[in-house]
Amino acid sequence: MPISTAKRRNRVRAVAFAGIAALGALGMTAPQAQATETIRFSPKASAAARTIAKADVKAAARAGNVCGSGWNLYNAEQLPEPNRRLGTLFTYTRDSGSGSDTPTCAIFDNNTGSKKYMKIKLCSNYTDTPCKSDEGWFNEYAGPVYQDRGGCGDVYAIMKDSAGRVLIDAKRGATSCD
Repeated sequence: MPISTAKRRNRVRAVAFAGIAALGALGMTAPQAQATETIRFSPKASAAARTIAKADVKAAARAGNVCGSGWNLYNAEQLPEPNRRLGTLFTYTRDSGSGSDTPTCAIFDNNTGSKKYMKIKLCSNYTDTPCKSDEGWFNEYAGPVYQDRGGCGDVYAIMKDSAGRVLIDAKRGATSCD
């Protein structure tokens, strides 16, 4: 005998609720609920990056959580300039390799409070490794984008308004390669 649509909906809801309850019992929650306001810094993070991150701990911690676990803040830069911040470029590393082999993650945070066209592109310094990018209309951030190696590469951040006017067009080194 076929199950009615109402009964089917109730079964789906029950299964979904049971799944959510099981995740809770395992100590797992949605990514937003996992965000802690703790920042892990790379030993190579500059004083300027530490100051920017500490001024907005919530944003820096959220960006780190978006990359996943085990990432350390390497760089934070307010764009287009420190006195006029429309976005913040965050670069995280695993600190597991030397400069050119450092795994890297980048996030481009939208600080305008409204949806903007954003693009973040992370390129390795290895020519055989393609760049990784994320672009679109975002309220919060573009990214994350990752490179398994190639910390000496470049990261690009672009932001445009709804009329197509460029607000940010920045190219930075993903990490320093001393």
